[in-house]
Amino acid sequence: MTSRTERTRAALQSAALQLFTERGFDEVTVEEVAAAAGVSHMTFFRHFPTKEAAVLDDPYDPVLGDAVRAQPAALSPLERVRRALLMAWGALPEPGEGETRARVALVAGHDGLRAKAWANNQRTQDVLAEALVEGGVPSLEAHVAAGACLGALMAALLDWGAGGEGGLGDRISSALGQLAPPPTAEGGA
Repeated sequence: MTSRTERTRAALQSAALQLFTERGFDEVTVEEVAAAAGVSHMTFFRHFPTKEAAVLDDPYDPVLGDAVRAQPAALSPLERVRRALLMAWGALPEPGEGETRARVALVAGHDGLRAKAWANNQRTQDVLAEALVEGGVPSLEAHVAAGACLGALMAALLDWGAGGEGGLGDRISSALGQLAPPPTAEGGA
């Protein structure tokens, strides 16, 4: 059962997405989002620090950091992050054409939201890199591995949100697959 706080937060996000999609992100105020959700604008700010946060909220960073820590240390840093992202994504239900796609499409089509999404990615990169550094990976190598994988993930998300064909899970697998190590030839040459 969800708490009242979780229900209010979800109602705010749903109202925001509907209004932003109908009228455009820049044309909607926080007060209008709050009213549509049946709460005050102060309640909005108890749940989200900014209007952008209602679209870009990302609660998965701690889970992703733990997924990196769970990867075998014998793997390259890039492969540890790549596998962690695939593992974490595989644990989530495949989003359909509903709110998730509308949210990603909104971000893909708005310069300011896209910039904020990249800023969110920087925070996620720091979480992933820190998980690698804790395992003895040098900081630069850790940030390069995390950044490369998040770049591939973001490319897949934005392409899907801009109307790309197929499911998001397949797009993410394909994008991260491009970073996979080449298969080794058995028997040598």
